[in-house]
Amino acid sequence: MTTEHTRLVAALRELRAGAGLSLAALAERTAYSKSSWERYLNGKSLPPRQAVRELCRLANEPDGRLLALWEIAEPHWSGRATTSASAPAPPADEPPQPRKAAPPAGTRRRPARGRLLLALTSAYTVIVGGAAALLFVLLPDSEAQEEGPPPSAIPFSLAPLCHGAACEGRDPMRLICGIGPDTLASHRTATGAHVELRHSKKCGASWARTWGTEIGDRLDVTAGGPTHEVRIGTKDDAAAFMYTEMTEVGPGSTVRACFRPATADAERECFEARVGGTTTTGPRGLDTAGGE
Repeated sequence: MTTEHTRLVAALRELRAGAGLSLAALAERTAYSKSSWERYLNGKSLPPRQAVRELCRLANEPDGRLLALWEIAEPHWSGRATTSASAPAPPADEPPQPRKAAPPAGTRRRPARGRLLLALTSAYTVIVGGAAALLFVLLPDSEAQEEGPPPSAIPFSLAPLCHGAACEGRDPMRLICGIGPDTLASHRTATGAHVELRHSKKCGASWARTWGTEIGDRLDVTAGGPTHEVRIGTKDDAAAFMYTEMTEVGPGSTVRACFRPATADAERECFEARVGGTTTTGPRGLDTAGGE
């Protein structure tokens, strides 16, 4: 399984776990069977684009980020990414042919019918083959094709790829820490954005995520060490989940998230949560210390 596919699977599993949806519930409320969802969520098969949208709909979450991950993973899964990068080798040079004696003077030269027939046959083969390949690309995937993993599928693990200090400053989705995390605290900002402090016991790390944002908004997280920030830079960012990088935490650590709206006159809003404890905030969730 490619890195791109792994990131998509991790995001899908996190979304499903957060929404409390069982495989049976997914099968009942979508057009895809329980066995299909099992393959999608375990990385055995790439889900159709519509299945990703359906899961986002059921979880009541924006689908922009998940669809972006799907768009990146699909070419690698289908092989189009490698096919387009490679071109067929040019044919070897033909060996030199012996020269034939020129026909006697006054003799009319007849066309080489064999060569003409060969050329026409080759052109027909290329045209038919190209049309067949085009139809293959344009035909939608069927459920029957998805019933079994491709021959090249190999076993894989979705175990976290880092722990503690090794997770510091790294992507929680790429390192498989985003599967089934705990939500330490959540906050609704004055601008309407949602912010959550997330924690992975298996990774020994926390991070913050946000959605419902505007271009220019910023979110950072710290647990007494380095501060990691994410900025909303595009419309796609604003329509999707955005995550900070991870920070190392241990039992009893205090994790702090600060949201800075893009509006110049808006105040930044901070809140804290203790790993294994409760949420603490300033008045109305505003940072009482102020400043940057």
